[in-house]
Amino acid sequence: MSVRSKVIDAIQQIAKEQHVTLPALSDDLSLHETGFDSLAFAILVARLEDETGVDPFTISEDAAFPATIGDFVRAYENVPA
Repeated sequence: MSVRSKVIDAIQQIAKEQHVTLPALSDDLSLHETGFDSLAFAILVARLEDETGVDPFTISEDAAFPATIGDFVRAYENVPA
């Protein structure tokens, strides 16, 4: 399963668990428009860390939280092996 698929699947699963109705997920969709609150994002990052073994937002001193779905996916795709 690709990193992109893992991220999208996790977003969809957490939305279901948190009773969030997601808009169509596209790379240019703002994370604010997903309907996720800070708890849902915390769950997402923690779940992806469990699954991938990394948190791209803590491995770099200058990491910034992404603005869009595409930015979020790329953060996980661009983690050094």
